Amino acid sequence: MKRVESIVSDLSCWVLAGVFVLGLIVLAIRLWDVQIDDAADSKYEFTRQAQRRIQLAGIRGRILARDGRALADNRKSASIVCYAEKFQVRTWDDTINGISNSIVKLEALLGVKSKLTTRSIRRHVKQSLAMPLVVWRDVEHETLAKFMEHEAELPGFGIETDVERMYPFGSMASHALGYVGRDRAETVAGDEKFNFQELEMRGRSGLEIYYDSYLKGVPGESRILVDARGFAIREWTVVEPSPGPDLRIALDIDVQRAVEAELRGERGACVVMNPQNGEILAFASAPGYDPNVFVPTLSHELYERYNTDPAKPLLNRASGGAYAPGSTFKPIVALAGLQLGYPVNEKYDCLGVFVLGKMRLRCANRWGHGPIDMKNAIKDSCNAYFCNLGLDIGTNAIFSAARAFALGEKTGIDLGIDSAGVVPDAQWKFEHYGERWFLGDVAQSSIGQGLLLVNPLQMARVAGAIGTGYLVVPSFRIGADPQKRALPFSRKNLEAVREGMWMVVNGYRGTGRQGGRGLNVSVSGKTGTAEIGRGEMRRKNTWFIAYAPSENPTISIAMVIENGDSGGGTTAPKVRKVLAKIFGEKEPADKRSVQ
Repeated sequence: MKRVESIVSDLSCWVLAGVFVLGLIVLAIRLWDVQIDDAADSKYEFTRQAQRRIQLAGIRGRILARDGRALADNRKSASIVCYAEKFQVRTWDDTINGISNSIVKLEALLGVKSKLTTRSIRRHVKQSLAMPLVVWRDVEHETLAKFMEHEAELPGFGIETDVERMYPFGSMASHALGYVGRDRAETVAGDEKFNFQELEMRGRSGLEIYYDSYLKGVPGESRILVDARGFAIREWTVVEPSPGPDLRIALDIDVQRAVEAELRGERGACVVMNPQNGEILAFASAPGYDPNVFVPTLSHELYERYNTDPAKPLLNRASGGAYAPGSTFKPIVALAGLQLGYPVNEKYDCLGVFVLGKMRLRCANRWGHGPIDMKNAIKDSCNAYFCNLGLDIGTNAIFSAARAFALGEKTGIDLGIDSAGVVPDAQWKFEHYGERWFLGDVAQSSIGQGLLLVNPLQMARVAGAIGTGYLVVPSFRIGADPQKRALPFSRKNLEAVREGMWMVVNGYRGTGRQGGRGLNVSVSGKTGTAEIGRGEMRRKNTWFIAYAPSENPTISIAMVIENGDSGGGTTAPKVRKVLAKIFGEKEPADKRSVQ
């Protein structure tokens, strides 16, 4: 019995010992958690609360012309900033007043007024205390030099550098390039949120917005150590921001310069493209604007001035304009007639005016062209011939041909603005005007007037398509795979219209003879003069479209000049100068004979 009691007693001791040891183990584990793991977590939390994480803006990629010169570049920008930690005192109001008073003193020294107010300073102190307060952004060299002279007199201010967009050629190709603004960057994925994000450059129009995601750089990261009140103590960079890729475009600076020289002082637009692959060699809208004035930000006053300017410098007329094509539409009507079997050599007796009820549509030759066939009607731009042709073949045939050239739809160009224009019919007219479709609408449409609307980009595409036999999707990007489709017109019919367009420039008294005179290349084209408005508001928009060389086009061009005199007199000579820049001019006969 005693032996049993002894065994039970020993067992109890072992159990108690085991419980004690287990308790020690549990205590040790808990102590480890408290002293090691929890301490690490506490240290991490303290560190996190003592640091501010900043996402740095990525550096935007450049836009390069076909020869590699930068059309949109980046430059270093200096800003004068205030460091709030240098002004910290016991109360927030005293800190804010100290900053405000020092800025006033600095304004007097520099002779430049800051846009900051006491309210904006207070907002910065309350919301972004650890960050430098920008007093003057993108400071001019003269102001920067003055600041450096007086920097020691007002501690708490310094210079911070940033990157801003720069357009080295000023207003050149402004409607193609567009401009940028500042916006919040997409947050980089991570476990921690950023306390602050620098505003990065983001596209606002043109190629800048179309290729925004391609051009934007990779953001970086910096951190600021702050004290208990949130004032900055120290800053360091964790990851440097990286630049985005450069964008190489097909734009030819020399051709672009030649186009803009011809548009200077005018309201109008011009597009030059390669009809073989769709590459845009020049793209201009006049008047233009200098995108550099939008950097670093576009002021409300400047925007209002641009927006209320009657010349509409921000309007992209080249791909967003809406113009009646006038007689440049006649080759399309001719193709529509030929596809229906209309004889190319059949003559119509032009008396100088086409009469339809009370409507009287005059020809360029007030005395009439007399008996005239299709090719000569294209050459002489005979309104009466094409009104008669249009009424013979009807609305459906005309606008079916127009849609074969993709009029009435967007071109697919890699640009933010790509207007479809209007190819009207009875339903469209009723929906928009509540009126029926009349024979007069057919006659007007046959000569490119009435409700039909296009833009120069579309018509440069039309000219090139007639010359090559296929329609291409225009593109700024160099080396892009061309997208093309064959026109639904027979080779024979296309050749007939091509001959008529060749005669416009090279035939006896062709309406576009000033568009190719003396060039080292054969040019085919079509003039156009579209009358708009009535009475005192009546004016003319003048066109010339062309392709060259006539035998195998590598260039197609369309130019429109608002308030011109005629397509042949106003616009064709301007296009000729652009083509002379591309292909060169023949030497004068007397100079050749001397050599």
